[in-house]
Amino acid sequence: MDGADIVIVGTGHGGAQAAIALRQQGHEGSILMLGRDAYPPYERPPLSKEYLAGDKPFERIMIRPEKFWSDKGIEIRLGAMVSDIDWMAHEVVLSDGARIGYRKLIWAGGGDPRRLSCPGANLKGVHAVRDRRDVDMIMAQLESGARRFVVIGGGYIGLEAAAVLRKLDCEVTLLEALPRVLARVAGEELSRFIESEHRAHGVDVRLETAVEAIEGEDSQVTGVKLADGEVIPCDAVIVGIGIVPAVGPLIAAGAAGSNGVDVDEFCRTTLDDIYAIGDCAAHANPYAGQAIIRLESVQNANDMANTAARAIMGDKQPYHALPWFWSNQYDLKLQTSGLSIDYDQTMVRGDPAERKFSIVYLKEGRPIAFDCVNNTKDYVQGRKLLENQVDDVDLDLLADPEVPLRELL
Repeated sequence: MDGADIVIVGTGHGGAQAAIALRQQGHEGSILMLGRDAYPPYERPPLSKEYLAGDKPFERIMIRPEKFWSDKGIEIRLGAMVSDIDWMAHEVVLSDGARIGYRKLIWAGGGDPRRLSCPGANLKGVHAVRDRRDVDMIMAQLESGARRFVVIGGGYIGLEAAAVLRKLDCEVTLLEALPRVLARVAGEELSRFIESEHRAHGVDVRLETAVEAIEGEDSQVTGVKLADGEVIPCDAVIVGIGIVPAVGPLIAAGAAGSNGVDVDEFCRTTLDDIYAIGDCAAHANPYAGQAIIRLESVQNANDMANTAARAIMGDKQPYHALPWFWSNQYDLKLQTSGLSIDYDQTMVRGDPAERKFSIVYLKEGRPIAFDCVNNTKDYVQGRKLLENQVDDVDLDLLADPEVPLRELL
């Protein structure tokens, strides 16, 4: 059996930042990163944007150059799948039976793309957008002449992929089962604006549309059959309907968790010496009224990584980071700060027709989140407003786009 002082499972944003933070915090012991991926740590958000569009080669989305990891004494083993955890023996077991010991374990396993459950879901040409291999397969189809795409799912992944495909002059139909896109993360004002933008760029956006089956010939997708019997012919399908937290070995070992794995304010699981961070870590979030939630964002992965690294090094600082997100679609830059959970009022700063505006989400008269479209100034100042948790806000001034948000601090 081999091992390391600290073993990190996952080579995404959270895992990479955990290793970096440990060295920055002065950890001198051995660090071993285990990754299912075939490539060294790289950024995931560009996969559905610049990388798919061909605007950025893989080398430009790597989190650090390969040499960085060896220079810092951080070992990375790629293609390593953890199948079991023996937490009492402080060992992880790989799918090939190898056992690796640890003093502390950081689980940054992320999640797996949620798959369609309908017939034909496994046909060739049905793609997810989760790792480089997924997007390389889409790009290979584009290079071989695929031009008709059906995108299933009106969340950020689906919308970003649709925007890139239209930029590449593909025919795109986007299917969303709910009455509006971004229904789980944004208010109706933003949803309707985004829908209109995609339609203006030639995307056939269909709402409240259920998929019955994926049709194919010779194992290759040829169309998507809807619940009403219509078949949409296509060369490829992109599925963006969320992720399933990759926490099976943790839960099997006895860690608490129902939607992901539960962690405390220092990112500790209920198993001794095991931490969890990023997409898979369910935590009480102060910006969600202490509700237990998972956040699927680079910000959350990085900040949780820093929290876990500090805790391991004896500098316990509770996780208390303001959530933020971003999305690029066409020439739109959407920046979100805060969480619009349980909002009871919205107001729009600016005119959506000018394609530069902000949506403020309020709860009991207090701003709790901002969606800013091509409005970085509001985004930056709105973050400060939320971080300071300002309660007594003049709503008339808040609604006036000519009034800088900093004046409300």
